[in-house]
Amino acid sequence: MLTLERARELNDSKVKEYHLIIHAKNVMYAMGAMADYFGEDREHWMAVGYLHDYDYEEFPDEHLQHTEKELLAQGVEEEDVRAIMSHGWGICTDVEPLTNMEKSLFAVDELTGIVQACARMRPQGITDLEVKSFMKKFKDKKFAAKCDRDLIIKGCEMLGMDVPQLAEIVINGMKPYAADIDLLGTGH
Repeated sequence: MLTLERARELNDSKVKEYHLIIHAKNVMYAMGAMADYFGEDREHWMAVGYLHDYDYEEFPDEHLQHTEKELLAQGVEEEDVRAIMSHGWGICTDVEPLTNMEKSLFAVDELTGIVQACARMRPQGITDLEVKSFMKKFKDKKFAAKCDRDLIIKGCEMLGMDVPQLAEIVINGMKPYAADIDLLGTGH
């Protein structure tokens, strides 16, 4: 089973760009919250979340095309590699998310981008971000326009959730780590 220590070692050997490291952390903390929600192994889900964009910096136009072989060669278990591959379902892979972990990663990947953008606009960052405020921004398609809302909705449907429910889990999962993900805001 992939440990957080091993995921960091692997990811940090490849990923150097600040915004990609922050994104990896955002997804990691969101996945920890999702693991708690489903009663699963928090560290394991966080590890998969942290490693999910392993090849993106090196191969942005061929995302996930260089992940499977490399991670398997590095000793990452097949089920964890499959989970990572599934977050690109319908975009750059044909690996359909089937497990709760896979569905969660698929759904939170894009969602964390909108959460981050919302939090960056607030004096208190993510620390006082409420779902109601998030949903106003979510509905504004011009806000964080690069984040694919249809993918988030599709992920929510797979999980049997609605967007506000998933957003609440993700926001609450990220809040305790506001300093680590640079979302304390300007008021601190």
